Amino acid sequence: MANASASAKSTSPFLATEQVQRVSKRAGLLSMLVHQKLALTGITIVSFFMLVAIVGPFLAPHGATEQFAGQQLQGPSAEFRFGTDEFGRDVLSRLIYGARISFQVGVIAVGLSALIGIALGLLAGYFGGWIDNVITLFMDVLFAFPTILLAIAIMTALGNSITNVMIAIGLVNAPSFMRVVRGSVLTVRKSTFVESAVVVGATPRVIMGRHIFPNITAPLIVHGSLNFAFAVLAEASLAFLGLGNKPPAPSWGSMVSSSYSVLQLAPWAAIFPGVAIALTVLGFNLLGDGLRDALDPKLRH
Repeated sequence: MANASASAKSTSPFLATEQVQRVSKRAGLLSMLVHQKLALTGITIVSFFMLVAIVGPFLAPHGATEQFAGQQLQGPSAEFRFGTDEFGRDVLSRLIYGARISFQVGVIAVGLSALIGIALGLLAGYFGGWIDNVITLFMDVLFAFPTILLAIAIMTALGNSITNVMIAIGLVNAPSFMRVVRGSVLTVRKSTFVESAVVVGATPRVIMGRHIFPNITAPLIVHGSLNFAFAVLAEASLAFLGLGNKPPAPSWGSMVSSSYSVLQLAPWAAIFPGVAIALTVLGFNLLGDGLRDALDPKLRH
């Protein structure tokens, strides 16, 4: 017991240094992002659409499924800022309501991907051996399929609903999270503070949860922001194919799909949701690039 307590005291400087480094990194991250013009642009775009998704439905000029007789395929005007679609519905209002669906899918899908990928990546990277081989082989099998085709296959098996869209996108993104986590764990587990925790007698669960995971969050943050953009784009692609959010509920992808047949008569019905998708994906990509530059000491300058 005396030896164990002495070892614990001897490792306290390492643990204190680790905590100080984590606090300083968090404090300096915001200041570094402020000086990243691309990151600020991404934050602005993402914040705008996130605000629209949260409070937009309360400010929308019309209902998401409200139809106006005799107003089909009307161009942008004072009453209908973005025009109307083939059913006489306000494109702007449907665009605002659709933002909530896109961000909801993004948050839940990325959260599911991160949950699965982080758990498997920690196990594979820390224990190695046959556990690493089995997990890596299974993830490689999933990587062999194109992501959208795999998502369509999962949707076919589970059924057509917005919940299953989130599950499908989350599952096809999990292997990428697992690879990022596994590579980071292989590097961090050789650190001095991890070896000190092993000497003290900490369990693998404690080592992975308290010492390894907090030190691999930087690449996870970057990867998560980039995968959020993919989730939004994947939801729009599946909705364009008629999978996911069922009509007449609005979705950016379903709006583009439904307006495809009247593209020559009313291009605004497809242009505005298409621009919203493009700007959202661009915002998250810029944010991810800015976070990567801010968190990587080699790229800060």
